Amino acid sequence: MSTFSDILVIGGGIAGISAAARLAPDAKVTVLEAEPMIGHHSSGRSAAIFIRNYGNATLRALNVASAPFLTEPEGVSDASLLSPRGELLLATDEDLPKFDAYLDGSDGLERLSPAQALELVPILRPDAIAAAAIEWDAQDIDVDRMLQGFARMLRGCGGSIVNAAPVQSITRRDGLWTVMTPAGEFSAPVLINAAGGWADAVAHMAGLRMLGLTPLRRSAALIPAPDGHDINRWPLFANAGDQWYAKPEAGKLMISPADEDPVEPHDVWADDMVIAEGLHRYVQAVTAPVTRVEHSWAGMRTFAPDRTPVVGFAPETEGFFWLAGQGGYGMQTAPALSQLAADLCLGRPSPLDPTVLEALSPGRAAMNSQQG
Repeated sequence: MSTFSDILVIGGGIAGISAAARLAPDAKVTVLEAEPMIGHHSSGRSAAIFIRNYGNATLRALNVASAPFLTEPEGVSDASLLSPRGELLLATDEDLPKFDAYLDGSDGLERLSPAQALELVPILRPDAIAAAAIEWDAQDIDVDRMLQGFARMLRGCGGSIVNAAPVQSITRRDGLWTVMTPAGEFSAPVLINAAGGWADAVAHMAGLRMLGLTPLRRSAALIPAPDGHDINRWPLFANAGDQWYAKPEAGKLMISPADEDPVEPHDVWADDMVIAEGLHRYVQAVTAPVTRVEHSWAGMRTFAPDRTPVVGFAPETEGFFWLAGQGGYGMQTAPALSQLAADLCLGRPSPLDPTVLEALSPGRAAMNSQQG
């Protein structure tokens, strides 16, 4: 016997939980999560920083749309989900084309001299800085508070989350999607695919074409703070050539090689060689040695071919909704994308610009060209 809902959501990361929470006041919603807890994969392993200028033009528009909610998260938290951090972007001579391209069209970035960059992060190597810029408005995101707040909102409106419920099969009959899991059978006229790295596999199980979504591994390591330095007020500091970035984390430094290695969707782990190569690149930019690695981990960032999220109803099948391909932008765009998902599923107009809606659509030209 099936458990019936108005809307089924596959995936209990920030995308699925936030969309379900926005829908729950107006529909009976059930979230199916494969793992024993929500946020196990990408959502629980995020660098968790809001950078307004991060991503392409569509993503920057979503960042702007998300900012008010992150500052005043009504229904999710009684305090802002953001706290001051800043992002310092550093370029070597070889990085200058990427540095200039990033600043082109950006809002609120301030160019700095090498001396000014050293005032913010004293361990930087001056001769390795050809250019620098700071985004003062970049802020840490309290990921757990946001995820759990959306989960409370969902449950408070009568929605449910079923953990340890990996999808075994998906069928459609008489206007209903039916999903079989070890936790039971679930049916709804609308199925939201928020399965992250598994989103293409879910579409295939449902009989839809896959969109060429690619999970990419992103690794990180935690190292001790450099001797003699209080790093808590340091900004995130990053190489403009996407070779590494560093972020203060609970009194230690989190270093990422900024890797993007294609992987099959799984519970991904860090590769020691990738971590070592990233730390080597980081060490070339600073004067403080890396004495040891205390912990390392990895997560998946899943991208569409044009590196823009896919949000909307599949054009070829009724009731199948894509909410996938958020890449490394999932946390900071979740407020805007969850509201958009709710608006589209409930037939409401979206306040987002029509060009943004078209750029996110599963039927956009970039998706069609990938399918030949």
